[in-house]
Amino acid sequence: MSTVAEAENKHEALPARPKELAMHFDNLNQQFTTGKLGMWLFLGQELLFFCGLFTAYAVYRANHQEMFHYAHYFLDWKLGGLNTVVLLCSSLTAAWSVRCAQLEQRKGLIITLALTFLAACAFMVVKYIEYEHKIHIGAVWGSHFGVAEANFPEHLKEAYPNLTAEQLQQMGTGSFFAIYFCMTGLHGLHVLVGMGLYIWLLIRAIRGDFNRKYYGAVDNVALYWHIVDI
Repeated sequence: MSTVAEAENKHEALPARPKELAMHFDNLNQQFTTGKLGMWLFLGQELLFFCGLFTAYAVYRANHQEMFHYAHYFLDWKLGGLNTVVLLCSSLTAAWSVRCAQLEQRKGLIITLALTFLAACAFMVVKYIEYEHKIHIGAVWGSHFGVAEANFPEHLKEAYPNLTAEQLQQMGTGSFFAIYFCMTGLHGLHVLVGMGLYIWLLIRAIRGDFNRKYYGAVDNVALYWHIVDI
């Protein structure tokens, strides 16, 4: 009887298991470091994925320099620059959200998560404007599509006044726009995934799930977002 009583007393003396701790981990620190390692491995394959796309772009550009030179006139550097600024600002708010979680600043965490999400929304709105204009004028992939001379950008007309739509089509500008839409579209898809993750974090932050000992989800999503905003 005494042995059974001692065993029960020892069982009762064990510290309570944190509700945030998954069953297959011994402590929160082990859970945090394991999750972070998994995220870094995932980001490594993401880098390999996008490196392949940039390699394809470099090869096509090297082999079709004239076509890429003309096609770049259809890109809007102002909208591209605006989206770059938006993503850089979102990088700051994402990093700030991690710090707020570490300091248990719940209000600051909610605000920075919301700002990061809103920045992602702004990015997608600008990207929609870019896409809508290009699709409207025919600056898309495929050999059956082409841009009419009336839709040539003014700076292209000024630089090459004798350039015709037929000449531009024969150069294969569709290949340029195929790569453009592929790379920017996949990047936009990653942004949409990030938006979903930040909605999830925002709901949990409002619920009060995070504290100085448990903020791995905020940290890992911020790591993912830093890959997206580069």
